[in-house]
Amino acid sequence: MRSLFTDEHEAFRESFAAFIAKELSPHYLDWERAGIAPREIFALAGQYGFTGMAVPEEYGGGGSNDFRFNVVIAEELAAAGIGGAGLGITLHNDITTPYFVEYCTDEQKRRWLPGIASGELITAVAMTEPGTGSDLASIATTAVRDGDQYVLNGSKTFITNGINSDLVIVACKSDPSQRHTGMTLLVVERGMSGFERGRNLEKVGMHSQDTAELFFNDVRVPVSNRLGDEGKAFNYLTFNLAQERLSIAVSGVATARAALGWTVDYVKERKAFGQSISNFQNTKFVLAEVKTSIDVAQAYVDQCIVKLNDGELSAAEAAEAKYWCTELQKTAVDRCLQLFGGYGYMLEYPIARAYADARITSIYGGTTEVMKTIIAKSLGL
Repeated sequence: MRSLFTDEHEAFRESFAAFIAKELSPHYLDWERAGIAPREIFALAGQYGFTGMAVPEEYGGGGSNDFRFNVVIAEELAAAGIGGAGLGITLHNDITTPYFVEYCTDEQKRRWLPGIASGELITAVAMTEPGTGSDLASIATTAVRDGDQYVLNGSKTFITNGINSDLVIVACKSDPSQRHTGMTLLVVERGMSGFERGRNLEKVGMHSQDTAELFFNDVRVPVSNRLGDEGKAFNYLTFNLAQERLSIAVSGVATARAALGWTVDYVKERKAFGQSISNFQNTKFVLAEVKTSIDVAQAYVDQCIVKLNDGELSAAEAAEAKYWCTELQKTAVDRCLQLFGGYGYMLEYPIARAYADARITSIYGGTTEVMKTIIAKSLGL
C-alpha cells in the first residue's frame, strides 16, 4: 500500500483523470495517425491547473514545488495509454519549467512565466545534436556575443515539442575553446529570424509527440534571453537532470503497471483450448513476476520522489531509478504483449502502442549505459 499521496493529491488525480477522459482519449488515435497533437491541449490543461504547478502564484502558477503532482499526471497518462501526446505535457512541467523558475531574472519571469503556467507558451529544451548525444560538453552549436545580442548558429535534433514549442532553451557554446565551462543557455522564441524547424521526425513509437530538427542560422538572440550566467549551462543542466531522470522513471513504472492491468483483464476474457488463458500456469507465473518487479521498483521510485521533494536526491539515485525502471518498462510490456497473442501486435490495442513507445525510454534523458557509468562513479569506480 503506497503512502506517498495525500487527499489533495488524490483529488488532483481524479480531476486529471476526468480531463484525460474528456479532452485527450477521444482524440488520441487521430493524433497518433497525424504524428502530432494540437497546441491547444496545453492551454486546455493550463485552464484546469495541470501546467505550471511549480510556477509561483504571482505569475499564475500553482505555487507548489511538490513533485507528487507531476507524478500523478504521469501515472494517469500511463493508465489511459496516452503516450506521445502526454510526453509533451510532462516535458513542459517536469523538465523545462524548472529552468525558467530557477534561472529567470525578474524581467524574464514577468515575460514568460504567466504563459508557461497557462500552457499558452509551450516549452522545449534543445541539447542533442546530430553528432552529439549524451556528451553534452561536445556540442557544436555556437553563440557569439555581439553587443547586446548573441549570434546563434548550429542545429539540434530529436527535440520533443520541437514543432509546437514557443520557447526553446538552447544549449550552446559561448566559448568554443572550452568544454563544460564554455556552455550557455539561450531562450530562442518562435518567430526569431533565422530560427527554422525541420521535419517532424518519423519515429518507431511516440507518434503523437512532435519530435523535430531545429536549425539556427545567424539567429540574433538578445542577451536578455540568456538563462542564468554565461558559461554556467553545464551546471544548470546537471542540476535539473535528476528530476528529468526521475520523471522518466515514474512514467516507466507507471506504464508497466498499466500494461499489467490491461493484460490481467485480457487473459480473463480470452479463451484458448477450451479455457480462459488466465487458467494456464504460465500466464499466472508471468504476471506474478511482472507484478512483483513493478511493486519493488515502485517502492524505490517513491523513496526517490520523497528525496527529490526534500532536495536530497542524488544524481546516482536518479540514474538508478531511470536505468532500472525504463528497462523494466520494456521487459514488462514485452512479456504482457506476448499474452495477447496476435492482437498484441495490433495498434488498436494500447499494449501494442505501449510496446513501441517503450523502446526510446532507455535512450532519451541519458542512455542506460550512461546511467550505469554515473552509478559506477558513485562507487568510486
